Parts: sequence; C-alpha cells; structure tokens
Amino acid sequence: MGKIRQFCKECVGELKKVVWPTRSEVLSSVKVVFISTIVVALILGLLDWLFTEGLRLIF
Repeated sequence: MGKIRQFCKECVGELKKVVWPTRSEVLSSVKVVFISTIVVALILGLLDWLFTEGLRLIF
C-alpha cells in the first residue's frame, strides 16, 4: 500500500511540473490542424477524381 501511495505522490509532483499550453496556443494549433486536414482532403479528392477520369478514358 505504501508503494501505491508513493507512486501517486510522484505522479502529482510530476503533473505540477507540466507547462500547460495557453488558450491562444491551443487555438493556434487547432487552426493549423484544421486547415492542413482540409488541404490534404482537397488534394486527395482531386487525385481521386483525376484517376477516376483517367480510368474512364482508358476503359
């Protein structure tokens, strides 16, 4: 039981050392992820359309 208590104390101690991001940093990161997801989706959609049309021409 003592080891579990010691482990919990150490966990709390480590969590106090964590530097949490500010709200503006989180929003900035979310914007980057959102925009990059849209860009990649558009690129993949375009490639899919090109390959589909290319195969239609062949067959």
